[in-house]
Amino acid sequence: MSSYWIESVKNIKKEYKRLNNNIKTDICIIGGGITGLSAGYELAKEKMKVIILEKDKIGEKTTGNTTGKITSQHGLFYKYLIESKGIEFAKKYLMANEEAIKNIKEIILKENIECDFKYQDSYVYTKKEEEIEKIKEEIKALNAIEFHSEFINKNELPFKALAAIKVENQAQFNIMKYLIGLANCIENNNGKIFEKTKVYDLKKENDKYLVFFEGGIVECQNVIIATRYPIFNSPGFYFLKMYQSMSYAIALETNNDIPEGIYISSDNPKISIRTIDVNKKNKMIVIVGNDHKTGESNNGDNYKELEKFAKSVYPDCKIMYRWSTEDCITLDKIPYIGEFSKFMPNVYVATGYNKWGITTSNIAANIIKDKILKKDNKYENLFKATRMEPIKNIKEVENILKETASSLILKKMTIPYNKINDINKEEGKIVEIEGKKVGIYKDEKGNLHAVNPICSHFGCEVIWNSSDKTWDCPCHGSRFDCSGKSIYSPSIKDIENLKINN
Repeated sequence: MSSYWIESVKNIKKEYKRLNNNIKTDICIIGGGITGLSAGYELAKEKMKVIILEKDKIGEKTTGNTTGKITSQHGLFYKYLIESKGIEFAKKYLMANEEAIKNIKEIILKENIECDFKYQDSYVYTKKEEEIEKIKEEIKALNAIEFHSEFINKNELPFKALAAIKVENQAQFNIMKYLIGLANCIENNNGKIFEKTKVYDLKKENDKYLVFFEGGIVECQNVIIATRYPIFNSPGFYFLKMYQSMSYAIALETNNDIPEGIYISSDNPKISIRTIDVNKKNKMIVIVGNDHKTGESNNGDNYKELEKFAKSVYPDCKIMYRWSTEDCITLDKIPYIGEFSKFMPNVYVATGYNKWGITTSNIAANIIKDKILKKDNKYENLFKATRMEPIKNIKEVENILKETASSLILKKMTIPYNKINDINKEEGKIVEIEGKKVGIYKDEKGNLHAVNPICSHFGCEVIWNSSDKTWDCPCHGSRFDCSGKSIYSPSIKDIENLKINN
């Protein structure tokens, strides 16, 4: 399932060739999403030789499946930030995000990128009486850091809610059109982009780095890991500092009046809402929600749950698109940006965006650019990637390790092979065949697809995702299609496809 954003650019998006030979460059960027292309844009403008390697197609993973919101308003966040990090930290975090909004707008104007950019008011709303006080407390926190906001009552909202926070001068756009604009600018500044180029290793050799991909080696001075979740386990210890979370999205048409603004609920389950200007006459609504940790057992249909919500607000609505995305969540809710590890100078990372990746990607691009150019950046220490403070969150770390251990033990419930006929069409199960576990998916025609249900990243047992028809890893969030092909990092390799008799 493709998102509206990906489908909207199919006729204008350029195809990039695969890299099949050794090459030298100043900077090798691994990952062709919003972070990789934002960094590539900034560095190419500095006349540095940039190469971007994308495993699939640029923008068609997390970036092309976002909401396309450009905002400093990150839910009920700033009260938490003040209490956990202090008021000065919260102020600088806000400044970094507000600058990012301005930077993105300036890039759009400077490069003449047609991407449906629009300023919007942002709302955090609630339907629960007990959440109203939290709304008021968040407004106090916003006032403390001089971020202007308003308390909105139920009569001023376009759908059923009790109260909301309103923040002005936030924005939205078509993320894929923006990405295409960045890609064109990179090429115009002698940068090179390659698709279908899978990286599998990184080694230091004297004063340079060797990036190994299927087809050759990139020799470079600097490496940027922009793969959402880092594809290299060590020595950064990111698997101890964050986890991955799934979200689901639908885009719908309705004859009802469509509200302007971008919305997110304060209470769980989180629901995010924004509009799409399809053309001058027509609009759609995007609704995102039903978050859960990647790899959690979830036998329900997350899309149907979103559709149920949509029908409650717009009874006449027609669902036009469905898609999902995956985000990295850090234990302290602050992204990791900067040096990948103290032991790997000139290797940089940007990850753990906590579902607010559009603005954060611009912050990351400028921090990393300044690091490479040996310039000071006033926001660098906010997001320091090598910080170990999150690991001090013993409870959360213990949960991550416990989940990893339980997935490695491989004692989840299976069904015997003679019950394989009981598997419903479009259902996946772990079965036992001759003492070995096999992941079985029965497609809509009744054909069986079998895989070795062991994640190629860390050896954990995968779980069937009934909404997306994928095998998901509960340890670090790798995802595989029904035939075992790796579709989301940190896994580099596919899982084994098995042959069984129907």
